[in-house]
Amino acid sequence: MEIPEARAEYERYLLLERGYSAHTVRSYGSDLADLETFARSRGIVEVADLDLPFYRDWLWAASQRELAKSTLARRAATAKTFSAWLRRTGRIEIDAAIRLRAPKPDRTLPRVLSGDSMNGVLEVLHTAAADGDPVAIRDLAVVELLYASALRVSEVVGIDIDDLDLDRRTVRVVGKGSKERIVPFGVPAYHALTDYLSRSRRSLLERRSATAASRPSAALFLGVRGGRLGTRSVYELVSGLLEAVPGGGPAGPHALRHTAATHLLDGGADLRAVQEMLGHASLGTTQIYTHVTVERLRASYQAAHPRA
Repeated sequence: MEIPEARAEYERYLLLERGYSAHTVRSYGSDLADLETFARSRGIVEVADLDLPFYRDWLWAASQRELAKSTLARRAATAKTFSAWLRRTGRIEIDAAIRLRAPKPDRTLPRVLSGDSMNGVLEVLHTAAADGDPVAIRDLAVVELLYASALRVSEVVGIDIDDLDLDRRTVRVVGKGSKERIVPFGVPAYHALTDYLSRSRRSLLERRSATAASRPSAALFLGVRGGRLGTRSVYELVSGLLEAVPGGGPAGPHALRHTAATHLLDGGADLRAVQEMLGHASLGTTQIYTHVTVERLRASYQAAHPRA
């Protein structure tokens, strides 16, 4: 089988059988497109000719372009899963990439806001919402829920009205791999959501075009034109709020997810409970937040202990 055909079938497999998001499949596809181009430059067309020296040369060539270690590690993972799938489906006889190694990516701790900083962000939103502006009321509800339930931005914008259980203060979300989970939220988020539903959502819904208005909207959060709120709008909202907050690192919605997870562990939550809440398939993914809490403890110790 030729590489382009195998690549196309593999991407369909990831999308339809594994249930990966379109964004994840594009990432795999981008890596495999680069692999395909490199193979063509070596005169390699068939997947059967992709041996271990080829994969190593491909990664070495990428390293000479000064790609980040994280990118090299991702490309190695893509090659390994692609090769394993080729072997498992009988398209090749030997999994040549099984022994492939790549530099370990540098571990960077996620950005986490302090409790005071997070309260300051929410206070800004409360002040804006007090004037009764529908968008400001919606923004408060979005950020309260992001932080309360440690959600991904894609999960928040994907919530439908029927996913929300105000009586139990829980919300059903669809995470990576189309996996559903039920996540709790607290009293402040409950108040922000009920205020949004009673005072803001209907106003935003009325802004829909005549064509769109003929179809009922199931989305919980609506944009300024009455359609489902988009991820870009949430990124712009959170990035704008975090610009004035001290600290380095990305200033997008994921910072609120990191912050919520860290604050849960700081407050004594069980690591496995946090794993379940975040929707992590592996406990190892959740454990990065234990490193964050240790770093915060170390900083506090050195600042306060007389013999630090």
